[in-house]
Amino acid sequence: MRSKYGVKQISVFLENRKGRLLEVTEALTEANINIRALAMAESAEFGILRLVVDNPEKAKNALSKSGFTVNEQDVFAVEVEDRPGSFNEVVKVLAGEDINIDYTYAFVGDSKRAVLIFRVADDVLERALKALDEKGIKLVEPIFFYS
Repeated sequence: MRSKYGVKQISVFLENRKGRLLEVTEALTEANINIRALAMAESAEFGILRLVVDNPEKAKNALSKSGFTVNEQDVFAVEVEDRPGSFNEVVKVLAGEDINIDYTYAFVGDSKRAVLIFRVADDVLERALKALDEKGIKLVEPIFFYS
């Protein structure tokens, strides 16, 4: 059983060529999908666009229909104060539990709070969430992204 704190992330594989990102954003706009968070990693040949959107299933369908290769992963989000050391506190908890972070990205929610998104292996997700909760780190419920 998955935690109520699991957030669905969409990963889109993009050829590294002019206009490809525009095609993604147009497909999402036409489907009336709101992007809530994103990160992009690239190499010489391709990029991976990671998105948290307000309707992951609808986004997946729209992107697939537009010819994109799309995968879905479980990630989780935490809310921290927007100040030096907040990210370190979260990473320290996960490291203390011997949990490897596959990747992370963040955005500032307002002038005092930041939201950090993490991907860890599926088999340690629940343990990560439990450790963070026990240390008083605020987990963000998916409704934050989906409303």
